Amino acid sequence: MFDIGFSELLVIAVVALVVLGPERLPKAARFAGLWVRRARNQWDSVKQELERELQAEEIKRQMQDVRQSMQDTESQLRASGEAVRREAAQAQQHGDALAQQVRAPAPAQTPPHLAEDPAMPAAAQDGGSMPPTSTDVAADAPANSVADAPIPPERQP
Repeated sequence: MFDIGFSELLVIAVVALVVLGPERLPKAARFAGLWVRRARNQWDSVKQELERELQAEEIKRQMQDVRQSMQDTESQLRASGEAVRREAAQAQQHGDALAQQVRAPAPAQTPPHLAEDPAMPAAAQDGGSMPPTSTDVAADAPANSVADAPIPPERQP
C-alpha cells in the first residue's frame, strides 16, 4: 500500500506535537487509532465477504460440474440399459426360434443308402452299368442288429 518509513512517521509526530500541543495530542492519537481500527475492520469485513462470495461461486461451479457429470453418467447408463434390453430381446427371440425348431417335427429323412450321392454319376444312381461298391452291398444287406430291427406296433409311442 503506502510506503511510509520511520523517518516520515517521526516528521508527522513532530508536526502533530507542534500543531496540537502536548495536551491534545494523546486524545488525537486515540481518535486517529479508533478511525484506523474502524477502517481496518471495515476492510477486513469487505475482504471476508468477497472471499465468501468467491467460495460460494466456486461451490456452485463444482455443483454444476457434478450435476453435469451425473447427467452424462445417467445418459450413458440409460444407453447401456437400452443396449442390454435390445440384446436380451434378441437373445429371447433367438431362444424362441431355437425352441420352435426343437418342438417342430423333424422332416422325414431318407435312409443314407437310398439318398442320392452327388459324387456318383447320374447313370450309376439310376441303376446304370456301374457295379455296386462294398458300401452299397452293406447298405442293401438285411438288418442284423437290435438297433436296426423294426419296433413292434404295441411298443411304438
